[in-house]
Amino acid sequence: MNIQRSKNITPLRARMIADMTARNLGPASQVGHLRACKRFAAWLERSPETAEPDDVRDFQQHLIETGTSICTRNRTMTGVKFLFRVTLRRHDLVAEIFSLKEPVKIPLVLSRNEVKRILLMAPSLKARVMLSLAYGCGMRAGEVVRLRVGDIDGEQEIIRIVQSKGRKDRNVMLPGDILGLLRDWWKERPSSQDNGVAGPDRVIFPGYNGKHLSPRQISRLFKQAAKAAAITKPVTLHTLRHSFATHLLERGVDIRVIQALLGHTKLTTTARYASVATGMISAVESPLDNLGQTKRKKSKKGAP
Repeated sequence: MNIQRSKNITPLRARMIADMTARNLGPASQVGHLRACKRFAAWLERSPETAEPDDVRDFQQHLIETGTSICTRNRTMTGVKFLFRVTLRRHDLVAEIFSLKEPVKIPLVLSRNEVKRILLMAPSLKARVMLSLAYGCGMRAGEVVRLRVGDIDGEQEIIRIVQSKGRKDRNVMLPGDILGLLRDWWKERPSSQDNGVAGPDRVIFPGYNGKHLSPRQISRLFKQAAKAAAITKPVTLHTLRHSFATHLLERGVDIRVIQALLGHTKLTTTARYASVATGMISAVESPLDNLGQTKRKKSKKGAP
């Protein structure tokens, strides 16, 4: 991802890019920060270097009044804050930035039967393999499409996910069914798209010029399969990852193991799946049940 495409890059933008690169920010973070500062500059109608505290307060109010979501608003101000704090050293402006508390939402989860229907309705073998990886291994879209031959370890029955979100490596299980699907796909896979890449560096799901498919392409395939499976819930490909974690929790898998499989830094992030583990929730005995039993017992004692 090249964030310096423009030949007419301004000195301020160049300084900010240098500051982000020096601090080892990932490409996605850099693009997001630059987009946020561009939005602020467009609203300000002049260089952010000339901003005053009132401008920062008014811009935040503008975001709220124009219906910007809390998540987008906070991300935008995070990018602007980096510009003020690091590149411009304007701590007076940083002091005016505040974050809004985002609403806590529980993730949408599919039932096992719904997942099975989606996998059965996958439009192709390639789609079935990718969707099986997303659900069976709890992988993100980007992790699935970036898989390479060397990431599959059939001997140890694991898949190595390299430098994913947060620049972290992790291992996930390699179910036998998925290994079989991968082998079937390898026989059909068009080697003409490898562009001379050989060995462990060959991508499993090639696009063009030896590069991998776009995450958007697997998302479209998921939407197609979900529609064919008559799934009416507002699901996305990431719903398969949520379902993976929830179904493991319902089966009694230790939550710290699930945390490691998902690559979560904080246990609290993984713990939210306890809120949607319907099997666990429905199995909990309500105190009302005990209350009813107590009343029945008392009535029996008082009976003539």
